[in-house]
Amino acid sequence: MTFLSSISLAGATIALSLGGPAAVAVAETTERRLQRGETVIRDLNLGAPQPTLERMRQEFPFLAEATQAYALGDVWSRPGLDNRTRQIAAVAAFAAMGETAFMKIHAQYALNIGVSEDELKEVVYMITVPAGFPRAIAASQVLSDLFAERTASAGQPAGDGE
Repeated sequence: MTFLSSISLAGATIALSLGGPAAVAVAETTERRLQRGETVIRDLNLGAPQPTLERMRQEFPFLAEATQAYALGDVWSRPGLDNRTRQIAAVAAFAAMGETAFMKIHAQYALNIGVSEDELKEVVYMITVPAGFPRAIAASQVLSDLFAERTASAGQPAGDGE
């Protein structure tokens, strides 16, 4: 049982003892949320686990599970946008914020699902307006490195992206 599940299960027990059946659904929902998050990761990362999330899970299990259940299982799994649009938006947001490590992860996912290198370059050009040239330049350097890494590992099995 995961940490978040045990919290939900404890909440369900308290709610039932107070006469409220709604918390039982929360325990089930937490598991479904984690499963949806896992599906998102596998879909974006060519069937492989997400290395950054797995490293975080070792020392910060609550943060990893919260990320998987909420960010991926709840938000990323919402209807309304396809994965392609979500990845382009994530790359742009992280680049504009100067969060190039996260930008690189999402650029890798974007490439995995069919976004082209030229489209990612356009994202960098676009962020010069709201975020400025220094952040766009930093993002361009990270993308250049990512493109080179993918070219160098073209002969290796897919799914190693972070």
